Amino acid sequence: MEFTTEPFDLDEAPAHAVAAREVVRARALDAVDVGPFGNTAEGSADEVLAAISALLHTSLEAGATRVSLQVNVIGEGEG
Repeated sequence: MEFTTEPFDLDEAPAHAVAAREVVRARALDAVDVGPFGNTAEGSADEVLAAISALLHTSLEAGATRVSLQVNVIGEGEG
C-alpha cells in the first residue's frame, strides 16, 4: 500500500502524519518505507487491511483532512 495524509506541512511532520506512520511501523508488515511525500508498506493481505483501518482511524482522529491511499495486490512470485 502507499499512503499520504494531508494537510501537508513542509517545515515539520504534522501530528496526523506522525500518527499514521507510527501505526504502520507498529504492525507486523514485511516492509515499511516512510518518506516526506509518501509512505509505503508491504505485507499479507490481512495485515495490510488491518493497518489501513488503523491508520485511517488514527490519522483522521489526529487531524488529517484527507488520506490518499493506493493498494496493489502482487501475486506469489511477483514483485
